[in-house]
Amino acid sequence: MTETGSSTPAVNTSRLFLGSCVALIATSVAFATVGAVMLALKRDFVLTNEEVGWIGGAALWGFAISQLVFAPLADSLGMRTLLRFAFVGHLAGSSIMIFAGGFSSLFAGALVIAMANGLVEAACNPLVAALYPDNKTVKLNQFHVWFPGGVVLGGLAAFGLDFVGVTDWQIKIALILVPTLAYGFLILREPFPPTEGVDAGVSMGEMFKAAFTTPLMWVMLVAMAMTASVELGPNRWVPAVLQAGGIAGILVLVWINGLMAVLRYRAGAVVHRFSPTGLLLGSALVGGLGLFALSYAQGTALTFAAATVFAVGVCYFWPTMLGVVSERIPRSGALGLGLMGTVGMATVGLITAPQMGRIADEYAHGVLPVLETVQLFDRAERLLSDRTDDDAQASMAAIMVVARAYQTSPTLPSPATANALRTLIASDVDASLVAEAQSILGPADNYGGKISFLYVVPLCGILLLIFGGLYTRDRQTGGYRVESIEAAD
Repeated sequence: MTETGSSTPAVNTSRLFLGSCVALIATSVAFATVGAVMLALKRDFVLTNEEVGWIGGAALWGFAISQLVFAPLADSLGMRTLLRFAFVGHLAGSSIMIFAGGFSSLFAGALVIAMANGLVEAACNPLVAALYPDNKTVKLNQFHVWFPGGVVLGGLAAFGLDFVGVTDWQIKIALILVPTLAYGFLILREPFPPTEGVDAGVSMGEMFKAAFTTPLMWVMLVAMAMTASVELGPNRWVPAVLQAGGIAGILVLVWINGLMAVLRYRAGAVVHRFSPTGLLLGSALVGGLGLFALSYAQGTALTFAAATVFAVGVCYFWPTMLGVVSERIPRSGALGLGLMGTVGMATVGLITAPQMGRIADEYAHGVLPVLETVQLFDRAERLLSDRTDDDAQASMAAIMVVARAYQTSPTLPSPATANALRTLIASDVDASLVAEAQSILGPADNYGGKISFLYVVPLCGILLLIFGGLYTRDRQTGGYRVESIEAAD
């Protein structure tokens, strides 16, 4: 089949929208499952928080690469072609991670999956805009229901596997294949409409001009870097950070994303009540308060309460940002939407997620109890000195690195100390040693992770200024106004 015009009866709008939603579920299941296995990866492969942050980050900035490369080509290659590339990427990336042997292959697999995720958005955002040209912000919110919705499905599936005793992280990664095969069946052979830009006769040059010479576009790109960091940075770390503190972090992530899905589905009434810029302004305020509370919350009840406020705050950020660009700068077309996704994911993947990991490492190390840790390592040396199995030898090697450094200077080395504790936990060489190592490292990782959440909060203050300015300007000029792609120039 070939792509055809939007008015052609052969274009099945409802099937294409459903298939797009399932494709987005594949991206969010990938987000949830990679997040759910981060603690397991740290222990199985003896990775630092920063290294795990790079794996989690690759699952984000790889998205940005494919958005940057392929979003401008949605007009020429066609949206169906991009989705076919995405299908292959989801299959290949999942396989690479499942059979990974260390940091490099984990990183590569996460990167390929993320590039497939970016291809889904590069194709589906302009597809939804083309299918519903008169209701873009609302339909983009309803389409993006299925990012948090997929996180809920993937998170519950991962938790269910743990509950029944299936703890292999590879099986959790394999969950990505289920929605991948489903969206491949639904839409990869369907006829697609042209993008709005093609339908309106907007050239590639005009699209680039609208995207790069419009001041509002630059404002939205800067804001997108921050809104994505506030939403996705903490969400990336929630399972590992809270699990380290003894709370079922994956269930908190499921709760956050379940609320986001419900609220996005009902976005129509909210958008019409507050206007897109008013909604963004309120989101910045509530999101900042929720993240601040999550940084300090102790215990299950207070953690879920803080997570609720956070979810209400960030749920409308991503789709509403895309909707504003599509409605206010329509001639930027697929390029404008792709640039927004690129900047958002690249910022989180290259800066926010790794830096949150670095901050977590730094603050976690600072609260490790020196005396208890040294005493634990002394006992471990005595118990493991005569052992010849690989796990015992690996633990001994990691402990000796710390011991030599401690003899030189009476301080624990970073990140070697945390790595030695993780090696001991992963080795499972002695139940009492493992339990004590967990009791030392868990609270430290939890504390460091929560401090990293706190470092993101000031971005909400900057967003209040940006969105406050846009909202005020709209009120001064008679309210929020949608630009026509034919009239805009």
